[in-house]
Amino acid sequence: MPIIAIILILSPEFIFAEFGLDPRGTVNSFNPHNKKIIALTFDACSGRYDKELIDFLIKNKIKATLFISGRWIDKNADILKKLARNPLFEIENHGLTHRPLSIDCKSAYSIKGTCSKKEVIDEILKEEAKIYRVAGIKTKYFRSGTAHYDTEAINIANRLGYKVIGFTVNGDFGATADAKTIYKQVIGAKPGSIILAHMNHPEKNTFEGFKPALLYLKKKGFHFVKLEEVLK
Repeated sequence: MPIIAIILILSPEFIFAEFGLDPRGTVNSFNPHNKKIIALTFDACSGRYDKELIDFLIKNKIKATLFISGRWIDKNADILKKLARNPLFEIENHGLTHRPLSIDCKSAYSIKGTCSKKEVIDEILKEEAKIYRVAGIKTKYFRSGTAHYDTEAINIANRLGYKVIGFTVNGDFGATADAKTIYKQVIGAKPGSIILAHMNHPEKNTFEGFKPALLYLKKKGFHFVKLEEVLK
């Protein structure tokens, strides 16, 4: 076997490749520099749109980073154009087909991941191109479908110029939590936290939990930032 092939096989990335919500290279929080600031992030995974949630953010001038999948764009291109024009929101990359990011088909929540380096690249760059075509925005942060990755996929994303974003606080547990649980999760956020939730399940309890939680945090002196304001 050629020496290069042996080195490749024996490299730590191949022997000890991590897969999960928090492998090496995932950005899960930020330095708040002693300020009471939190980053809200909402994933748009598939077709529906939580207008009540987004309208609440707009009314209360609350900033957020929106991770948009290709599947969501297919049914909401006009909404994306509108959101992209609002300075409260930052539009980022949630993957073309909303899959876990893996080089060998690892799965999460019964969703099969990408199966090769090429599929990892396509999941990121084809969605980048799709967002640019619709909204004229070049994305720079990536969160995969399910927020699961392996370390080699993260390395590929980094080489493509992307920071891979995880989370500090799971705000709505994939839009499955009840409003009381969501409220408790969100008000527990600390300065520098990245909160994950969803903006594509208006039939669920995300808005009902977030509305009182965000108003509570504002009364406590917290401010909400976009990722691009706090990540270099």
